[in-house]
Amino acid sequence: QVQLVESGGGLVQAGGSLRLSCAAAGRTFSSYIMGWFRQAPGKEREFVSAMRSAATTSYADSVKGRFTISRDNAKNTVYLQMNSLKFEDTAVYYCAARRSGRWESLDYDYWGQGTQVTVSS
Repeated sequence: QVQLVESGGGLVQAGGSLRLSCAAAGRTFSSYIMGWFRQAPGKEREFVSAMRSAATTSYADSVKGRFTISRDNAKNTVYLQMNSLKFEDTAVYYCAARRSGRWESLDYDYWGQGTQVTVSS
């Protein structure tokens, strides 16, 4: 069992930055694929980024070059650094964990409760 708790969301102006954190409680955190997803009002939840290790990361085209995913296995935490934020990045951001499978699909094993990111234009 893995429990995930996101933090770091908030209100920011377009062009600004935020860093989201996701703290995991549970053993063998380092063995999990960690993902970030987001869901805007009236839209489906969508893939943002995922990683297994520093050498293996993936990003949605819409955030490539602006967002960076990283993890600190010693702290059982995964981060999402978001730069050059746009109005369309406004959404609830969710952290998720899985042992295997397609990183972009929604069938992760564990999910956090989400954190709101609002970008004002």
